[in-house]
Amino acid sequence: MFRKKRVLLILGGESKERKVSLSSGNACFKAIKKLGYSVKKFDPYKKNIHIIKNFKFDLIFNALHGKGGEDGVVQTYFECFKIPYTHSGVIPSINAMNKIISKKMFLKNQIRTPKFFSLNKNNIKLNEFKRLLKNNKIQLPIVIKPVDEGSSIGVKIFYSLNQIINHIRISLEKYNQLIVEEFIGGQEIQVAVMENKPIGAIELKPKRKFYDYKAKYSKAAMTNHIMPANISAKSYNTVLRIAKKAHTVLKCRGVSRSDFKFYKNKFYLLEINTQPGMTSLSLVPEIAKYKGISFEKLVKSIIKDAGINK
Repeated sequence: MFRKKRVLLILGGESKERKVSLSSGNACFKAIKKLGYSVKKFDPYKKNIHIIKNFKFDLIFNALHGKGGEDGVVQTYFECFKIPYTHSGVIPSINAMNKIISKKMFLKNQIRTPKFFSLNKNNIKLNEFKRLLKNNKIQLPIVIKPVDEGSSIGVKIFYSLNQIINHIRISLEKYNQLIVEEFIGGQEIQVAVMENKPIGAIELKPKRKFYDYKAKYSKAAMTNHIMPANISAKSYNTVLRIAKKAHTVLKCRGVSRSDFKFYKNKFYLLEINTQPGMTSLSLVPEIAKYKGISFEKLVKSIIKDAGINK
């Protein structure tokens, strides 16, 4: 007799992206039910993750975002418990979440990314900071952000050196390491990769200073989504190809979303997301919908890719 596949959907968690994860998870929960699977929710913020090894289910749908959920930590538990799970494996998740590691991998594979350096010293002096900018050939404006946060959390753009040392000191009380990056202007382009194929590129025009947390998750921010991205056919194909290459280089699985800036006819890859959002305002579902791929079909594709030893 045919038995429904049992899915344990993991959502919420303890990261700063908990709220987004709950939105993503609840949207995916409805889709998984519609697809005919038996599905239950589990929030590791409320109960210890270890107890899942005693549950009876066939696979985990990972809808966690941020630290603990997409940085290889929860994936390590899944591998130890030998439970098939969705999205990328341990090492790809670690590499993609850490902006220093991923950017070094981009450069090694001839993928252009903004110039950068890291900081983990919170008593840095202004002259020393200026010297680091000069040594790395970085001019103002600059972006300073945590090395391992998502959803633009903790990101700040500086157009002058005023208050910069104070900001570094305060940030390094919250985060172990920061990345200092040249600010690239131009168009904000994001590409979805599904089943190892790039499916489309969307352009974002935030009404805020940049595509920050509010621009991503608040309807009130009224970020303009342009699908397909308003670039030439040649440029469009180029950015799809780069996103596919980045997905392959980092050994991502399931879906990924690559975030680019397009400036003076060049694409700069900022980062790659192994657990892209699945909310009503999220970009991967929007790109998929434009390509005729329903939300349920997208979720089913992610489930079909579930496994271990990733």
